[in-house]
Amino acid sequence: MTKPVPQPGIMKIKPYVGGASGIEGVTNVIKLSSNENPFGPSPLAVEAFQKAGHELHRYPNTDHASLRAAIGSLHGLDPERIICGVGSDEIITFLCQCYSGPETEVIYTEHGFSMYKISALAAGATPVKVPERERMVDVNEILQAVTPKTSLVFVTNPGNPTGTMVSRADLSRLARELPDDVLLVIDGAYAEYVDGFDGGASLVEKHQNVVMTRTFSKMYGLGGLRIGWGYGSAEIIGVLNRVRGPFNLSMPQLDAAETALGDREHVARCLQENTRLRAWLAESLAELGVPSDTSCANFILARFADEDEANACDEFLQSEGIIVRRVAGYGLPNCLRITVGDEASCRRVAHMIGRFKGVPPKAEGNPKNGGAL
Repeated sequence: MTKPVPQPGIMKIKPYVGGASGIEGVTNVIKLSSNENPFGPSPLAVEAFQKAGHELHRYPNTDHASLRAAIGSLHGLDPERIICGVGSDEIITFLCQCYSGPETEVIYTEHGFSMYKISALAAGATPVKVPERERMVDVNEILQAVTPKTSLVFVTNPGNPTGTMVSRADLSRLARELPDDVLLVIDGAYAEYVDGFDGGASLVEKHQNVVMTRTFSKMYGLGGLRIGWGYGSAEIIGVLNRVRGPFNLSMPQLDAAETALGDREHVARCLQENTRLRAWLAESLAELGVPSDTSCANFILARFADEDEANACDEFLQSEGIIVRRVAGYGLPNCLRITVGDEASCRRVAHMIGRFKGVPPKAEGNPKNGGAL
């Protein structure tokens, strides 16, 4: 007896697993596993979301014009070349759906975001993983992996889960040396955490085959609403809009995102605190014998001696009500990704890793000055 058969590639997909949010038997957990903004969204955005609840019987607009105009105004971009989606994940899906498929290849890097592979397989394409160098994207490896079948190249900048960045010069060289028919996608989910970084917008302006994706889930604290956007040439954005559902974003999503975008005071405060506490946490763990690369995001990638030590530390932290993220699935079995939380959370996780390592606690330092516990 015959039965329905899924499209090629679908059964090769291992569903994405998000960071854990609970520990059995523990009520008050410290969640540092999903790179969420510990200070939450702008209070003004929450108010806008609540107000939108009075209009839930109305359909949202289909063109997202107001939100696109606000994004364009803030970043100096053409609103007509912006597309909004259900998180930047949906933009990634659109890109694979429209520009890859059977007999094509999609390049992503060794420690890159797992949704690149998933979206490529869903479109029937062949994902091609290229090595990184010391947890850094290697432009030479990407260029060497390009074949006549290559249709898309995904680069996360800053990287996740590494937190490292591709230099402006290397990113420019990659865009310049890729074939014109290969689409370079710069995933800037953490771009707001890098002062002066445009997320790749300037490269979009210079090259017809470059697209930038961004999200409201990280700096803007709207992960629960799932709002993202992309920027590219008018032709590419026009293609993506042909497969975008007409009502992919709800009115509460649109209103909350636009309001969050306008609260620059909240964004500045979140950036300042993340920068301060990230440096303090990285230095504190380094003094405990747990190094990390310089992070340009809202997390650090803590490196342990081996996978056994990383897993043992994770289990110890869970026993103390702290959730971090194992990243063996990203090719980093000896590492734990730790979100930069608020000051109390950072102090707590540093203290507990110190206990795990058997290092006696020091007098508490001032995070402003990078002091360690």
